[in-house]
Amino acid sequence: MSTPITCHVLNTLSGTPASGLKATLTLLSADNSSSPQSSTSFGAKTDEDGRVKAWEPSAGKTLGEVMDSYNSGDRIACSIKFDIGPWYEEKGIESFWPEIEVKFYVKKGERHYHVPVLVGPWTYTTYRGS
Repeated sequence: MSTPITCHVLNTLSGTPASGLKATLTLLSADNSSSPQSSTSFGAKTDEDGRVKAWEPSAGKTLGEVMDSYNSGDRIACSIKFDIGPWYEEKGIESFWPEIEVKFYVKKGERHYHVPVLVGPWTYTTYRGS
Protein backbone atom coordinates (compact mmCIF):
# COMPACT_ATOMS: atom_id res chain seq x y z
CA MET A 1 0.00 0.00 0.00
CA SER A 2 1.31 3.46 -0.83
CA THR A 3 1.70 6.17 1.76
CA PRO A 4 -1.51 8.16 2.41
CA ILE A 5 0.24 11.56 2.08
CA THR A 6 2.74 12.57 -0.61
CA CYS A 7 4.14 15.88 -1.85
CA HIS A 8 5.81 17.35 -4.92
CA VAL A 9 8.05 20.45 -4.84
CA LEU A 10 9.05 22.51 -7.87
CA ASN A 11 11.71 25.23 -7.85
CA THR A 12 10.15 28.22 -9.62
CA LEU A 13 13.51 29.99 -9.90
CA SER A 14 14.87 27.37 -12.30
CA GLY A 15 11.66 25.67 -13.39
CA THR A 16 13.00 22.31 -12.21
CA PRO A 17 12.10 19.79 -9.49
CA ALA A 18 13.39 20.66 -6.00
CA SER A 19 15.43 17.49 -5.48
CA GLY A 20 17.20 16.76 -2.19
CA LEU A 21 14.97 19.09 -0.16
CA LYS A 22 14.47 18.02 3.47
CA ALA A 23 10.81 17.68 4.48
CA THR A 24 9.16 16.82 7.79
CA LEU A 25 5.55 15.60 7.97
CA THR A 26 3.92 15.96 11.38
CA LEU A 27 0.54 14.59 12.44
CA LEU A 28 -0.47 17.29 14.91
CA SER A 29 -3.82 16.15 16.33
CA ALA A 30 -7.13 14.60 15.43
CA ASP A 31 -10.69 15.75 16.09
CA ASN A 32 -12.73 13.26 18.13
CA SER A 33 -9.78 10.89 18.46
CA SER A 34 -9.02 8.85 21.53
CA SER A 35 -5.63 8.00 20.03
CA PRO A 36 -2.65 8.74 22.28
CA GLN A 37 -0.58 10.16 19.41
CA SER A 38 0.12 13.82 19.16
CA SER A 39 2.88 15.41 17.14
CA THR A 40 4.19 12.26 15.46
CA SER A 41 6.77 13.27 12.83
CA PHE A 42 8.18 11.58 9.73
CA GLY A 43 11.18 12.75 7.70
CA ALA A 44 12.11 12.53 4.03
CA LYS A 45 14.07 14.18 1.24
CA THR A 46 12.55 14.89 -2.13
CA ASP A 47 13.73 12.57 -4.91
CA GLU A 48 15.23 13.66 -8.25
CA ASP A 49 11.73 14.53 -9.46
CA GLY A 50 11.07 16.71 -6.37
CA ARG A 51 8.65 14.17 -4.88
CA VAL A 52 8.24 12.51 -1.50
CA LYS A 53 6.55 9.17 -2.14
CA ALA A 54 7.47 7.58 1.20
CA TRP A 55 8.26 8.88 4.69
CA GLU A 56 10.82 7.40 7.10
CA PRO A 57 9.15 5.40 9.89
CA SER A 58 8.77 7.10 13.27
CA ALA A 59 9.40 5.01 16.39
CA GLY A 60 9.29 1.91 14.19
CA LYS A 61 5.87 2.71 12.68
CA THR A 62 5.04 3.81 9.15
CA LEU A 63 2.76 6.74 8.43
CA GLY A 64 0.01 4.34 7.39
CA GLU A 65 0.31 2.37 10.64
CA VAL A 66 0.10 5.53 12.75
CA MET A 67 -2.89 6.81 10.77
CA ASP A 68 -4.58 3.42 11.21
CA SER A 69 -4.58 4.03 14.96
CA TYR A 70 -7.00 6.95 14.54
CA ASN A 71 -10.76 6.51 14.42
CA SER A 72 -12.41 6.20 11.01
CA GLY A 73 -13.49 9.63 9.80
CA ASP A 74 -11.19 11.54 12.19
CA ARG A 75 -10.04 14.86 10.78
CA ILE A 76 -6.29 14.94 11.38
CA ALA A 77 -4.34 18.21 11.42
CA CYS A 78 -1.05 17.80 9.54
CA SER A 79 1.98 19.90 8.70
CA ILE A 80 4.74 19.52 6.13
CA LYS A 81 7.76 21.68 6.86
CA PHE A 82 10.34 22.24 4.11
CA ASP A 83 13.88 23.42 4.96
CA ILE A 84 14.00 25.79 2.02
CA GLY A 85 16.63 28.26 3.34
CA PRO A 86 19.50 25.77 3.69
CA TRP A 87 18.49 24.11 0.41
CA TYR A 88 18.81 27.39 -1.54
CA GLU A 89 21.98 28.38 0.38
CA GLU A 90 23.64 25.14 -0.81
CA LYS A 91 23.04 26.48 -4.32
CA GLY A 92 24.58 29.87 -3.50
CA ILE A 93 21.18 31.63 -3.42
CA GLU A 94 19.96 33.68 -0.48
CA SER A 95 16.40 32.83 0.50
CA PHE A 96 13.91 35.01 2.34
CA TRP A 97 12.42 31.84 3.89
CA PRO A 98 14.41 29.75 6.39
CA GLU A 99 11.61 27.20 6.08
CA ILE A 100 8.07 27.00 4.81
CA GLU A 101 5.27 25.09 6.49
CA VAL A 102 2.04 23.91 4.93
CA LYS A 103 -0.71 22.96 7.37
CA PHE A 104 -3.75 21.02 6.24
CA TYR A 105 -6.39 18.50 7.31
CA VAL A 106 -6.86 14.91 6.17
CA LYS A 107 -9.63 12.48 7.07
CA LYS A 108 -8.77 8.94 7.98
CA GLY A 109 -10.36 6.54 5.55
CA GLU A 110 -10.53 9.00 2.66
CA ARG A 111 -8.49 8.93 -0.49
CA HIS A 112 -4.79 9.65 -0.89
CA TYR A 113 -3.66 13.22 -0.17
CA HIS A 114 -1.09 14.95 -2.38
CA VAL A 115 0.43 18.33 -1.47
CA PRO A 116 2.13 20.15 -4.39
CA VAL A 117 4.32 23.15 -3.52
CA LEU A 118 5.96 25.72 -5.81
CA VAL A 119 8.94 27.37 -4.11
CA GLY A 120 11.24 30.25 -4.88
CA PRO A 121 13.69 32.17 -2.73
CA TRP A 122 11.09 34.94 -2.25
CA THR A 123 7.74 33.19 -2.76
CA TYR A 124 5.84 29.95 -2.35
CA THR A 125 2.39 28.63 -3.15
CA THR A 126 0.53 25.40 -2.59
CA TYR A 127 -2.78 23.76 -3.34
CA ARG A 128 -4.57 20.47 -2.78
CA GLY A 129 -3.38 18.08 -5.43
CA SER A 130 -4.94 14.95 -6.79
